Amino acid sequence: MRSDLFSADNLEKESAQPGLRLQNSKLLKAELNGEFMARTGSMVAYQGQVQFEALGSGGLGKFLKQKLTGEGVPLMRVSGRGDVFLAERAADIHLIDLEPGDALSINGANVLAFDSTLQYDIKMVQGAGMMSNAGLFNCVFTGYGRIAVTTKGSPVVLSVDQPTYVDPQAAICWSANLQTGYHRAEQLGLGTLLGRTTGERFTMSFAGQGFVVVQPSEEPPGGLAGAGSGQQQQQGGLLGGLLG
Repeated sequence: MRSDLFSADNLEKESAQPGLRLQNSKLLKAELNGEFMARTGSMVAYQGQVQFEALGSGGLGKFLKQKLTGEGVPLMRVSGRGDVFLAERAADIHLIDLEPGDALSINGANVLAFDSTLQYDIKMVQGAGMMSNAGLFNCVFTGYGRIAVTTKGSPVVLSVDQPTYVDPQAAICWSANLQTGYHRAEQLGLGTLLGRTTGERFTMSFAGQGFVVVQPSEEPPGGLAGAGSGQQQQQGGLLGGLLG
């Protein structure tokens, strides 16, 4: 049987080391000898002796936070020995290696899989989102290990060495040490009163030293998307004693 389908580019890539790696730009391969965490429903194929265990949001505290914020990652624990392939709606996949002392703030909707050695929590994005329809909460990852994130299209990584502003629906992840806020990008005037708008009323602002990953798509965020400011403030009040 002959076909370009069976070209070397499409054949399974083998490695002697276990862990998360790219099969191609839209398919993640986990060479499994132990366990890792993955987004529920992201498995597209596997070989070997593999078990899948649903975890909700990764613990009772995270479950409660996700229910109140609408953010988080619906997780499953993948364990055993074999090869597991994961994808998320043909999105582009990127690997990030975290070292001790690193902290990455990421939209939960863009988390595909990560090593079980990493820890994460759901945190409020300080100063951002209250005047927009973007989510107010992100997942903050720390520890040592690899995480796979998804983007819609090829992203740009901006170095924050000057005032930086990003559409909140295009911001995928950023250095957790950055100071965030919101910035009114559109000036109020007669045109606004007449219903004319640029569609860019508010942007997220970033300051400090670090990076921001921006995708070429303005995806409606999960969780608080479309919620009115009153509902957002009410949910923020409920979380006062829950979020660190």
